[in-house]
Amino acid sequence: MSHSRRRGLLAAVALAAPLVIVAAPAASAAKIEVSGGLTRPVFSYKDAIREHVRVQSTVDSDGDGKKDLVRVDIIRPKESGSGLKVPVIMQESPYYDEPGVGFEIEKKKYDAQGNVTKFPMYYDNYFVPRGYAYVSVDMIGTRLSEGCPMSYGAADVLGGKAVVDWLNGRAAAYDDKGDPVKATWTTGRTGMIGHSYEGALGIGVAGTGVEGLETIVPLAAYTSGYENSRVNGVLSWFKGAAAWQSKRVDKDPDEKCAAVRQKMLEDSDDATGNYNAYWHERNYRTGPVAKARDVRASVFAVMGFQDRNVVGSHFSEWWAKLPPTVERKAWVTQYGHLDPFWARRDVWLTTLNKWFDHELMGVRNDIMRQPRVDVQHGPGRWVTQAEWPARTRTTTLRPQRDGSLSGKPSTGTGSYLDLAKGEIAMAGDPATANSHRLAYLTPPLKKAIRLSGTPSVSLRVKLDKPAANLGVLLVDYGGDSRIDYRETGPDRGQGMKFVGGEDCVGESTADDDGCYLRAGDNTATSGFNVVTRGLLDAQNHRSLSRSTPLTPGRPYQITWKLLPQDYEFKAGHRLGVVLTGTNDDFNLDESGSGSEDDVEPGTGARVTVDLAGTSVSLPLVTK
Repeated sequence: MSHSRRRGLLAAVALAAPLVIVAAPAASAAKIEVSGGLTRPVFSYKDAIREHVRVQSTVDSDGDGKKDLVRVDIIRPKESGSGLKVPVIMQESPYYDEPGVGFEIEKKKYDAQGNVTKFPMYYDNYFVPRGYAYVSVDMIGTRLSEGCPMSYGAADVLGGKAVVDWLNGRAAAYDDKGDPVKATWTTGRTGMIGHSYEGALGIGVAGTGVEGLETIVPLAAYTSGYENSRVNGVLSWFKGAAAWQSKRVDKDPDEKCAAVRQKMLEDSDDATGNYNAYWHERNYRTGPVAKARDVRASVFAVMGFQDRNVVGSHFSEWWAKLPPTVERKAWVTQYGHLDPFWARRDVWLTTLNKWFDHELMGVRNDIMRQPRVDVQHGPGRWVTQAEWPARTRTTTLRPQRDGSLSGKPSTGTGSYLDLAKGEIAMAGDPATANSHRLAYLTPPLKKAIRLSGTPSVSLRVKLDKPAANLGVLLVDYGGDSRIDYRETGPDRGQGMKFVGGEDCVGESTADDDGCYLRAGDNTATSGFNVVTRGLLDAQNHRSLSRSTPLTPGRPYQITWKLLPQDYEFKAGHRLGVVLTGTNDDFNLDESGSGSEDDVEPGTGARVTVDLAGTSVSLPLVTK
C-alpha cells in the first residue's frame, strides 16, 4: 500500500467517537493477570519505564572499521524495575525515519532525554499494559542506528539478532554515556512482529536459529530478496531498486554509504535478472545467513495472495521448508499488501493476544487447539482448516483449438506478441481476438471447485527471437462481489477501506493515543477476477542463475510454477487460462524516473504455442 497518506488527511472520512476495545487497567498491579486464557491490561502504560540503549552488533556494514551499534528503544511496565521479569515483543524496522510505519505513517517522538514518547503502531499501547516489554529496533543504517541498510542483506538480519542476543545476556549494550547496560528485567523470551520488510527481518533473524527468539509473526513478509525484485528472471521492480531502497530509508548524508550502494548496483545484476551470490545472501529460505530449516521459533504468518509487492511464493516456499517440529499458524487472504490489523481488527487482536500469551507467557489457552489456518475466499467468507495447502488432487487442463479448456489431448497452434500489457486488458473480453494473448475457458462449472496450493504450467513454444517473457493468467469468469485489491485512493487500498470512526486498542498518553481509523473490506462487483498468475523469462527456463538464449524457430518445452492461491470458483462460473507476454502489473517503478528503460517493456517476440504440448495443472481440493 502506498505510504503517501497521513493521519488527518482523510477529510472524507467522518470520525465518530472512538470505540474503546480494551478496558482501562487497574490503578496498581504488581503481577501479570490472566483470565479466560488471555493476559489482562493491569499495568499502567502512562507510568511505564521508557529507555534506550545501543546494542553492539557483529557487523561493520559501512566499512568504517567499527562494529555497528544498533539503537533500541524500550517501554516496559514500571514493575519490571523492581523484580518483575517480562517477555519482549520486538519490532525491527527500516521505516522509522522514512517513509514512516503503518498505513497512518507514524514516526517516533522523543523527550529531552532521548526516550521515545510515541511509538508507531499499537503494540506498545496494547501489550505493555498486559505485562510485556515492547522493544523497537532501528534497523542497521536507519534512524539512530549506525551502518548502511543493505536491502535484506546480512547486516539487516544480524543487527536484529544482536538485540535478541542482548536480551538473553549474550551481547553488550551501552547507554548514552557509554556505560554497559544489561537487560535484567526480561525473561529473554522474545517475539518479533512486523509488516513487509519488518516481517522479513523477523524471518531472517529466526532463520539464524538464535536462542531466545520464541516466536515470529511475519505479515506480508519477504523470504527472498530475489523474488522481491524479480519474477523468474523478469524484473518486477525497476532497475537499481536495491540501492534506491537502501538510500530511501537512510537519511544520513549520501557519501556515508555511497560506495556500499554502488557495489549493490553492480552485484544485483539488473542487466540479466539472474540469481547470483548477491541474491543468495538475501535468501532466507536456503541462504548463508538465514535458513528455513534452522528456524526454531514458532510462526504465525499472514499472506495476501493478491499482493503485488510481496507475492505469495514468499510465504508458500518458505512455509514448506520449515521443520515439521515448528509450531505454526497462518492466515491466507484475498487482500493485497495488507496488515490484518486494518481489515479484520477485532479477530486479529484477540488471536494475536492469545498467540503471544501462549508462546511468550506460557498461558494455557486454546490457540493451539484451534484450526491451524484461516482462509479467506471473499468478503466475509472465511474457512478454517488443519494445514495449508489443503488436501488436494492435481487436475490437468489443456487448451483446445476452439478456445475451450478440457482434460482431453489437443492439436493445433496459436500465437501472440510479447509486449507489456496489464492483467485487466489481457483477461477481459476473452471471446474477442487479441494479438497479445490467447484465451481458453472451461464450460460453466456444474459445481464449485476450490484451488489450494501452487498451480503449474507447461508450454510447448517457438519464438522468432532469442528471448521472450512468457505470462500466464488463471482467471475466474463470472459475476460476483469480490475483494477489490486493485483500487487505491486516500481512503482505501490493498482490499480495505476506511469506514469512519476510530478504534482505541490500548492505553493512551498525550503523545501516543493508541487509536486508529476503523477499516473494513473494500469490495466491488466484477464480471471476472484474475486468480493467480505466472511469469518467466524464457532465457531462464533451465536455470535462474544463467540466461540461455533460445534458438528462433526451435520448439522448447518450458514448465514452471504459477503463484500460489487458495480460491473457490463458484458453480456456473468458467475457469479461464490466458497465455500472454510481459505482465505490466509487475512493473513496479517507485523511483519516480518514469523511464521505460527502468522496467520490462516486453521483447516484441512472436510466441507460437503448440497446444498438444501445453497444459496447466491445478491442485484442487478433494471433498
